[in-house]
Order: sequence, then C-alpha cells, then structure tokens
Amino acid sequence: MPPLDLGVLISGRGSNLQAILDAIADGRLDARVRLVLSNRPGVEGLARAERAGVPTRVIAHRDFTDRDTFDAAVVDALRDAGATWVVLAGFMRLLTTTFLDAFPHRVVNIHPSLLPSFPGVDAQQQALDHGVRITGCTVHLVDAGTDTGPILAQAAVPVLDGDDHDTLAARILVQEHALLVRALSWIAEGRLQVTPPAAPGGRARASIAGVGTALGLAAVDAALGLAEGGRARGNVGEVGEGA
Repeated sequence: MPPLDLGVLISGRGSNLQAILDAIADGRLDARVRLVLSNRPGVEGLARAERAGVPTRVIAHRDFTDRDTFDAAVVDALRDAGATWVVLAGFMRLLTTTFLDAFPHRVVNIHPSLLPSFPGVDAQQQALDHGVRITGCTVHLVDAGTDTGPILAQAAVPVLDGDDHDTLAARILVQEHALLVRALSWIAEGRLQVTPPAAPGGRARASIAGVGTALGLAAVDAALGLAEGGRARGNVGEVGEGA
C-alpha cells in the first residue's frame, strides 16, 4: 500500500504531531505529513513541523464569519497539499459536515479519556471530579457529534492517589503518543474496516483486523496494580474496538 498522506491540524504545542513525525522518521509509520495547519499563529507545533521540513499553514478561524466557511478553507488547503487523511492533534475546533463530508471516515482524533466517558473539553479534570480509578485515551474516527465517532483503539491509565490535573494529563499524554502512532500504523497497513450506518441517522462502525475487541481484566489489573497489593502503577492496557 502507498504511504498515508496526512494533513495534521493543531492549535498548540503539537506533541502528538511530534510523535507522528518521529515515528515516520524512525520507520515505524508508513506515512507522509503533507501539511501541518493551525488555526492559531505562532504556536509551537508549527515550529516542530518547520524543523522537520514539513509545509505549514495558518488559517485563523477568527478571520471567518462562520464555521462552514472556515472549514471550507481548511479543506481546500489540505486538498491542495495532497492530504487524503486528516489527524486532529490538539485541534481545538469542532468540525462541520462541510469538513467531514470532504474526508468521509478519514478524520482521526485522539482524546484524553476512555470514550464514551468524559467527552468534550478537559476530560482529565472530568475524570478527577468523578473519582474514577482508571481513565486513559482513545483514538477514534470523527463524526458530527462531540467525540462520538467509531473507536479505533484505547489505552487505560490509572488515576493515582494524589493526582492533580497536570500529573494525570502528563501520564495520559505519554500513552496518547504511542496509541495514535499505533492506530495510524494499522490504518497504513490497510487493517481498518468501516461499516457505514445501516439506516439514515445511524452510526458507522469501525474495527481493526487482528486486534482484540475488549480490554481484558488482566490489563485492568495491571493498570491498577492489583497484583501489588492494590497500589496503582503507571502502565496501560490497550484495546481496538468495533464501536
């Protein structure tokens, strides 16, 4: 299969972008980043792309009167650059059908929770506020809802005693980097299968060939550290899911 031609959308520091760039450079991901596009000028992610020799562009959302017009401009930029898949790597904008219809089932997002728990903004704080013992991150395809698209992969991260927003977010971010690259690698290998909705208004389903469909109890036990007298440890369990 030919390499994935990626357009990566960012709004900030671009650490997940860096994970993609590193994986491509190391030969772990068969892809080419055709364009890194930010809706905010001067962010660190743009500098990361420039250091890697990747084309960049800024399209400021504040320059547009509505979301559809902004999304149409972003679609044009991505198409002009030759991108056929889009990765949202900390892109802080909701996408309209104008965008999603241009890349059907080809927009990938990384979210810092085990969806469908804690969608939307500040998922890490939501997890802390609810007192959960396990949270994590999810790679999913994007649909018109808020973090409701078909799930491709998940990694579990324990919530430790004494965690605050920053410590939990940092530990989740380590797993985001690994999981996003792995999910993109599966797509590059042709292992993604998407089943369109059975009826109008229904939800698409996705699966990754050769990847399990459930987070096993052993992975949960390892994440919580139950084998060590209940003291939480910092590793992950992984799942590819046909959701």
